[in-house]
Order: sequence, then structure tokens, then C-alpha cells
Amino acid sequence: MDDDSTPTEAAPGRPGTRRPINLLTVTEVAAMLRVSKMTIYRMVHAGRLPSLRVGQSYRIPAEAAAKLFGISIQQQG
Repeated sequence: MDDDSTPTEAAPGRPGTRRPINLLTVTEVAAMLRVSKMTIYRMVHAGRLPSLRVGQSYRIPAEAAAKLFGISIQQQG
């Protein structure tokens, strides 16, 4: 079993290769987009913004937040 606790997803075009998913907190996404945390929570609960539940908090993939708001994120590698 893999002991790496960082969530990963398959890298496009490279079967079997995995890359870490950059996860952001609700507060980080709200600050990045200059909206309130409540706006982000509403989007998460409405299903407009994909998220992962970690304990009692949510983590949002950076790519999902960027895509929703039309922001380009540069991928390393």
C-alpha cells in the first residue's frame, strides 16, 4: 500500500503516471477570487464547485476553482 498521503490523479497522456492534486481551503479560494467564504460554501453545496470533505472542512482542487472562474493555472513538470 502506498504511504503517500497526497491525493493524486493520473497525468494526462501518461498512463500509470500520477501527479499530486493541489488542494486549497475555502478561505484560500475566497481570498484568491476576492469573494466571501460563504459564496464558496454556497457553490460547494450547490455542486457548482467540486470539493473533498476532510473532517469537518472542505478542500477544493485548485484546477476546479481556476476553471470555474476562468483563471489559468500553470502546471509544472
